[in-house]
Amino acid sequence: MIALPPIQFDRATGALEGANAWERTAALALATGSKISSHFSHRGYIGCANLLRKTLPERNIAIKLNSDAVFEFPYGDGYWSKLLNRSYHYEDELELLFRDSADVDYTLLDCGANYGYWSVLVSSAPFGSHKAIAIEPASQNFPKLANNAEINGNRFALMKCAIGATRGTAFLSGTKHEAFSIVGGASSGGEEVPVIALDNLLDDGKISPDGKYLIKLDVEGVEVEAIKGGTRLLRSDSVLLCEEHGNDPNHTVSRYILEQTPLKLIVYDPRSNRLETVTELSILDRIKVSTHVGYNVFGTASPFWQNRINALNASAARRMQ
Repeated sequence: MIALPPIQFDRATGALEGANAWERTAALALATGSKISSHFSHRGYIGCANLLRKTLPERNIAIKLNSDAVFEFPYGDGYWSKLLNRSYHYEDELELLFRDSADVDYTLLDCGANYGYWSVLVSSAPFGSHKAIAIEPASQNFPKLANNAEINGNRFALMKCAIGATRGTAFLSGTKHEAFSIVGGASSGGEEVPVIALDNLLDDGKISPDGKYLIKLDVEGVEVEAIKGGTRLLRSDSVLLCEEHGNDPNHTVSRYILEQTPLKLIVYDPRSNRLETVTELSILDRIKVSTHVGYNVFGTASPFWQNRINALNASAARRMQ
């Protein structure tokens, strides 16, 4: 069976091309559903979108994120279809830092890359055409990640492995492509995958110890183990961009960064529109308002990146005046 060519959607203009009448109706429903559900942190959106997907023919949609970035995924996918809502911003606190760092010579380490959204964007011209290494362990996800690398000129590198405390193997399990995890161990009966530590990227010559790095760590429950495996890398000019789970009242990841590492803990506070340095975890009780979503926190020991973040806050303050 010959695969249908992907539907094309331009986020800048809203133009939808190559879709039949039902697929156009579905696009409207997916966008409208995102706009409505955004008022309660998109609760229920993924499930509804995935139900709608079952009524659609199997094909991809290629989203034009900007003039130099195309991101492709299966049409109707519940996690990524929110991009059809042009007012939706995926992890906007990360985009804030990536946009502001367009002029910095850094490499993105995209750990738990999924289909490669951030690697596609950060390697695009409007974001500074940065080097990126997209690291993804799941055999289900990796071909989609490789496809996104190919349609963007193979401008970022790929590695098929998980991130953990030490080099070895683990078992990957889960039912949602955006939430595969190695937490369950061999008892999970999942896919066996290789594991590397962040510091192994230095050992193996994948990256240089004197480089600058933004490290997106989306590893679904093994964040602390991954941080333990990056002791040397995290002492360099790097920023850790890590998910703090909304359903964790103990703020486990942030607590570990704050109490067990030399990193300064930084979190985006929507009340002040600033990236705030955290000395007391109670601020997260106020920021983490939805139990079913993740919140990104930053960790850095780098004076260079601390100064960049301070400058970013200052420019945000000027914009609000």
